[in-house]
Amino acid sequence: MFQDARLINFIANSLAVLAVVALLIGVVYWVAQRPYFAVSALQLQPAEEDGELRFVTASSLNETIRGKLRGNFFFIDLDEVRELVETTPWVRHARIQRVWPNALTVYVEEHQPLALWNENAMINTWGEAFTAYAGDLPPGTVLPQLRGPADSERLVVQRYAEVARWFAPLQLRINELALSPRYAWEVTLSDGIRLNLGRDPAADIADPHGRSGALPFAARIERFVEAWPRLAQSLNGRTIASADLRYPNGFAITLAPVTPIPSK
Repeated sequence: MFQDARLINFIANSLAVLAVVALLIGVVYWVAQRPYFAVSALQLQPAEEDGELRFVTASSLNETIRGKLRGNFFFIDLDEVRELVETTPWVRHARIQRVWPNALTVYVEEHQPLALWNENAMINTWGEAFTAYAGDLPPGTVLPQLRGPADSERLVVQRYAEVARWFAPLQLRINELALSPRYAWEVTLSDGIRLNLGRDPAADIADPHGRSGALPFAARIERFVEAWPRLAQSLNGRTIASADLRYPNGFAITLAPVTPIPSK
């Protein structure tokens, strides 16, 4: 009888504890669901402590997430919010942090535009393609036009940097650089000269980033750049329309047509 009483006592105490715990959980859940904790404010901050945001604004962010946030301060899925924020134009990466009691801080790393990419995209300084409105760029911004097949962004950016470095001493910029589906390169310089660089050894699938093709690619440009001073002197004021650098021991140039001077 004594043991039965102890067992009954234990069961009763356990049930009482469970009832109290359930009551506490219910109260906490009820409090957590109050409108006071509904997420009602977003704070937009640059990811870097001393950085600034040039393209992403609070209005563009609100436009993206309006009506799409689910859950309150306690139950909102931060990873889901991050993925949603990263669909905003100009957002490369985002980090979300809760701010008591009803706000979120959104830390944003922006795309840094390097060039226009194919028809309707841009490419950033990390060699990643992204979609954004070119009208958001500061007035007077001129970006080079890069073109290439799908998944060739990093190779195109690498080659762009090489070509730009070679022609910088000649005070020439790259207006356009195009990689064909057969991995042949064509460059248009800021003075209008078109360069045919031929096929890139980086077309080798075993070396998709073009390391093995860097030296042959650079050698073609180096040969043309080194000949440029003598070439410019020999043209007698004529201008070059295009240059074919595919030859193993030289290059061929095409002169622009001479504009006839009207007689009096």
